[in-house]
Amino acid sequence: MKIVILDGYTLNPGDLSWEGLKALGDVTVYERTPSDKIIERAKDAEIVFTNKTPLTKQTFESLPSLKYVGVLATGYNVVDVIAAKDKGIVVTNIPTYGTSAVAQMTFALLLELCHHVGEHSSRVKQGAWSTCPDFCFWDYPLVELAGKTMGIIGFGRIGQAVAKIAQALGMNVAVYDAYEDKSLETDMLRYTTLENLLATADVISLHCPLFESTKGIINKASIAKMKDGVMIINTSRGPLIDENDLAMALKAGKVAGAAVDVLSAEPPTADNPLMHTENCIITPHIAWAPKESRQRLMDTAVDNLEKFLAKNPQNVVNK
Repeated sequence: MKIVILDGYTLNPGDLSWEGLKALGDVTVYERTPSDKIIERAKDAEIVFTNKTPLTKQTFESLPSLKYVGVLATGYNVVDVIAAKDKGIVVTNIPTYGTSAVAQMTFALLLELCHHVGEHSSRVKQGAWSTCPDFCFWDYPLVELAGKTMGIIGFGRIGQAVAKIAQALGMNVAVYDAYEDKSLETDMLRYTTLENLLATADVISLHCPLFESTKGIINKASIAKMKDGVMIINTSRGPLIDENDLAMALKAGKVAGAAVDVLSAEPPTADNPLMHTENCIITPHIAWAPKESRQRLMDTAVDNLEKFLAKNPQNVVNK
């Protein structure tokens, strides 16, 4: 059985093993695959794995041997799942591997906004503390989170993990989601409307999928409804934010700070407005990427393929 991995580098830059998949067939791993090489490299393959390499209707029409596509991520918008279904090709994803890692990154970003750890460390090494007449100094406002309200938009597994950490820090949590599970409410956590969340949250963290209904959910109009000095965190999908509107709100001081691990175009172009905004932290889509998280992803990818070969597929996204 021929198995082709089109873009394996981000999952496994060398610190994991492909042996689990190699036990199931003849595996060829490409670190990256440009669009004009997809058909050539996947030719005659029965199994193809992709992370961000797009697989379109035209691609499927040129790969008659293909029976299975394993997406090495949770999001599967890079695959035309309808066209795959029409061709009888099963498409699976990895739904839960990064919950803990992304929740942790959410607070890494938020705590950096609150304490500016990196900047203060740099200032110390530049001599600012050594020459200070006081026993301490700070160059940025410091923010305590206890007693403040975190608004979470999207309350799936990651949103719920974020809420647990927020409550442990003494924060109240306001949740907006299309589907409410009242059993998850606590004395410190309540479902609410989007309008109320925008109006009351001190911190807004995005954990919703990217749909037409959520695209640009953070925009000029929604920002206007927020508290002055709100902080915004995005570890979900870049297009959830209208980046021009957020940049303007940051420069005006309406939004005190933002931290994003995702952008509308990745890698970013030089003209992305957030790239030129001082009070915005941008990290390079790494929330999912601790080794432990990537190992879970790898293990699930192997398990998905094993289940498919046993005619009992799991995590199928195009049933």
